[in-house]
Parts: sequence; C-alpha cells; structure tokens
Amino acid sequence: MTTVDKSRTPLARARDAVWNPSTASMRLLALAGVAVNTGIIFTGGAVRLTSSGLGCPTWPKCTGDSLIPTAHPSHSPINMAIEFGNRMLTFLVLAAAVAVFVAARRLRPRRPELVVLAALQPIGVLAQAGLGGVTVLTKLHPATVSAHYLLSSAMIFVAFLLYVRVGEGDGPAVRVVTPLVRHLTSALVWVTVVVLAAGTVVTGTGPHAGDAQAERFPFAIETVARIHGLTAWAAVALTLVIAWLLHRTNAPARPRRAAHVLIGALVAQGFIGYLQYYLEVPAVLVGIHLLGSALLWIAVLHVLYTQRVRPDA
Repeated sequence: MTTVDKSRTPLARARDAVWNPSTASMRLLALAGVAVNTGIIFTGGAVRLTSSGLGCPTWPKCTGDSLIPTAHPSHSPINMAIEFGNRMLTFLVLAAAVAVFVAARRLRPRRPELVVLAALQPIGVLAQAGLGGVTVLTKLHPATVSAHYLLSSAMIFVAFLLYVRVGEGDGPAVRVVTPLVRHLTSALVWVTVVVLAAGTVVTGTGPHAGDAQAERFPFAIETVARIHGLTAWAAVALTLVIAWLLHRTNAPARPRRAAHVLIGALVAQGFIGYLQYYLEVPAVLVGIHLLGSALLWIAVLHVLYTQRVRPDA
C-alpha cells in the first residue's frame, strides 16, 4: 500500500499527481476538469448578467492598446474588471487541461483512450478562447454566446467521460440495466442536449444581453420559453420512467441512486426556471439557473455511465 507523505508541500504533491500519476490522482485531475468547466459557465454568465460582456471591448487585448484594463470612456472600471477577470480564468481552465493531459501521458501502463480524451481538453480551451474572441468582435451576438455555452457543455462531457474511464478497466462494457432502460437513457441524453440548446435561445431572446449594444434573437420570449419548458418536461418524463424501470427490474443501487439525484436536480432546476419566468428573469435567478443547467447535465451523464461496468481487459 502506498503511503502519503503529509509533510510534503501541497505544491509538491500536486506536481507528483501530474508527473507521477496514480489512478486516484488521475481521477482527481479529471474531476478538476469537470469543476473548472462548470465554473467557467457560471462566471461567464456573471459577466453577461452584470452587463460586462463588452467590459473589454476588443480581443485579445482588453482595450485597443492594452492587454489589461485601462481607463476607457465608454466602459466602467467594474465592468472591465469583471470581463477581464473572466478572461484570466481561462488560464486556470487551460492549466487544468494541460495538467490532465500530461498526467494521461505519464500514467503507466499508458491507456491510449485516456490520452485522447485528455488531449481534447486543452484543444477545447483554445477553441473556447477563439470563440470568445469572435463573441466580443461580433458585439455579443446571441448565436456566438450560445455556441460559447454549448462548447463548455461539450467540454464538461469530455471531462466527465475521462473521469469515468479512469475509474474503469479497458475490457468490454457490461450493461447492468435492461436494453429498454439503456435506450431510454440514450434518448434522455439527446433530449437534454435539446433542453440546453433551447435554453440558449431563451437567453438570447430575453434580457441580460451582456451589453446595451448586443443584438437579440427576433423571437417572442413567451414562445421560446414555452418550447424550452416542453423539452424540459420531456426530460422529466423520461427520467421518471427510467427511475421506475430501474426499480421494477431490480437494477443495481448505483444507477438507481443516480436516477434519484437526477430527479432532484430536475425538480430544483424546474422550480428556479418557473420562478425566474414569473419574476421577470431577475439576474440572480438567471445565474443560479445557468449553474443548475451545468449540474443537471452532469447528473444526466452520471445516470448514463452508472448503467455499465468495464472490468480490466
């Protein structure tokens, strides 16, 4: 059994986790990737909700002649600081992505699938940085803002899958649920993708554009909110059926617990969604709902991947 030297500094232990990784440390690094990508969704929403989306009006510089915030006649120092702070957080996400990639390369025995999944993370961060630049240069057009969010959701998926695969073997997957449950869960994943995409359309149609200059989608907010709500109810219905089938078929405890967690997440997210609608979308509730969307996506993925086991090859 390997013992942990508690006298070593946190920095030294972190370096070892990357340079001499174990399965346990690799899982922690993968989980960190899930966390930072979830966090960047929340902080990106905070930028928009505080009308700081164009706090740094150019890209990659903050202003025309400076990489960092400087006095600008049309932007307040607070808005500039919020937007610049969010840009700086990208480096934290990149650091986590590079760390997990290095660890995947250094893990012994090497597992090629983990290396590929880990490599997608720094690639995704760079893509996000470029898309962030496009978002600023298009003055926060809602299509680019939506793409920004959806790319973060895709990165959460990759990071979560890496977390799952590190804890599994490389043998063939063994399903622990019935084929019907598996198919319904696959449908739930795709319905959730539609829910998230529809949510970005609602956001791009309503207030909180991020800046007074930003365009909006030319839709009726009531219509797109209703469509978003219907897709969310479809996800709720699928989840309830899946949970019932898991109980009826005496499935293992892990997928049943995951389904129960997802039901709780759906109830909480639905309550916040309807509350923000009836209260005319206050910024605080919008931010909570945005964070909830990322957590809901993780809960759906958790349901999916608890329905199998993969032993060592």
